Amino acid sequence: MLTTRHVDGAPNWTDLGTPDLDRAVEFYTGLFGWEYVAGGPETGGYGMFTLDGKTVAGAMTVTEEQAEPSWSVYFRSADADATARAVEQAGGTVPFAPMDVLDLGRMAGFKDRAGAFFGVWQPKENPGLGAMGVPRSLCWAELYTPDVPAAAAFYDAVFGWETAHAPFPGGGGSYTVIRTGGGGAEADFGGFVPLNAVATRAVAGPHWLPYFEVDDCDAAVADVERLGGKLTLEPMEMEGVGKFADVADPAGAEFALIKSAQVPQS
Repeated sequence: MLTTRHVDGAPNWTDLGTPDLDRAVEFYTGLFGWEYVAGGPETGGYGMFTLDGKTVAGAMTVTEEQAEPSWSVYFRSADADATARAVEQAGGTVPFAPMDVLDLGRMAGFKDRAGAFFGVWQPKENPGLGAMGVPRSLCWAELYTPDVPAAAAFYDAVFGWETAHAPFPGGGGSYTVIRTGGGGAEADFGGFVPLNAVATRAVAGPHWLPYFEVDDCDAAVADVERLGGKLTLEPMEMEGVGKFADVADPAGAEFALIKSAQVPQS
């Protein structure tokens, strides 16, 4: 499960790219009770969402000409340059080469073989998110991909991830769980999902989808709609997992909400 005990290969950052940062701040502070700390000129306007003084996400202005409004997921790397080489050797691409972010860390952005964007954060003074796996923070990450075995092979080559199969309650297949290498079930942090399994997700093409823990899924969905966002996948409940739904903010950046059956501790 996701915690702030960051290990190599596990998610350690997430951020929002949006054309209207002021509107996004209004939405997410209203939805999650986050506070927003604006970045100075030295950060290029990149700011932070915080919860009880702990960082839960980053945010930046991205024009519609630059990219679609979206959430991105980053994974911890001890060496961003080495990870970039591994991505290329595994058949991915490097649209954003490794770069230093002040003295905070080193980051890079990649696309896997199918074209799904993801990033890495190599920590220096900033180890990563300060709250994860608790209500109103990042708790899970899913990759929607056209070829699950190919994706598993790619990310194994890049990060050394392992996978496990969790049967769906009542039969009817299984879910491919992702975990960092050698960590066992306690290292589970996400899943691989066939792109055509969910029609609303297939429209977006291959992509990573972050999940945020909430105290009440239905109430959170109602808040999304009240604040100008929309529901993109109706809430559903799964035994042993919890109740979850897919939503989008007013600019169209998509993410998921979940009330987990068991909420891990950070």
